Amino acid sequence: MSTPIKTKRLLIRNFTKDDYNDLYEYLSDKETYRFEPGEPITIGIAKILCNDRSKNNDFLAVQLKNKVIGHIYFAQISPIILMTWEAGFIFNRKYQGKGYATESLTAIIEYGFKNMNAHKIIAHCNPKNISSWKLLERVKMRREGKMRESIYFNSDENGNPIWLDTYEYGLLKRDL
Repeated sequence: MSTPIKTKRLLIRNFTKDDYNDLYEYLSDKETYRFEPGEPITIGIAKILCNDRSKNNDFLAVQLKNKVIGHIYFAQISPIILMTWEAGFIFNRKYQGKGYATESLTAIIEYGFKNMNAHKIIAHCNPKNISSWKLLERVKMRREGKMRESIYFNSDENGNPIWLDTYEYGLLKRDL
């Protein structure tokens, strides 16, 4: 992202290599992965992730004062001719329930429609992640469907996928 996005309380910006301690704080928390793929990371992995994320615009740091409290995923999906972007978010549990995710997601949606020529912005979440889908509805996204057993992140003891359902949300530029 060429220009950071400023909201009332937050700064949404590219990651820097120095953000690793804050990223580690919330991505090392096992509870973070209750509805997300992956598992808690080490400080070494946090350094690698911050270095990688500092070189692209897909993952954006959400900063409160001088602390990264979460991140937004925002990337154009293929084929690009469809002008569709996907959004996602993970926030430090210590900062949840204070409206920061709503504020930052609202800002990134506005940015996508105004500056990225987005026609549509989509998001996915686990139906059991009530906080997540309520947040998507707060930012005016519409539930467009439930995909049954459409994704898996883990396998059982026999190596079989543990399939999960997914809600798909969408927002068209004209919906604003």
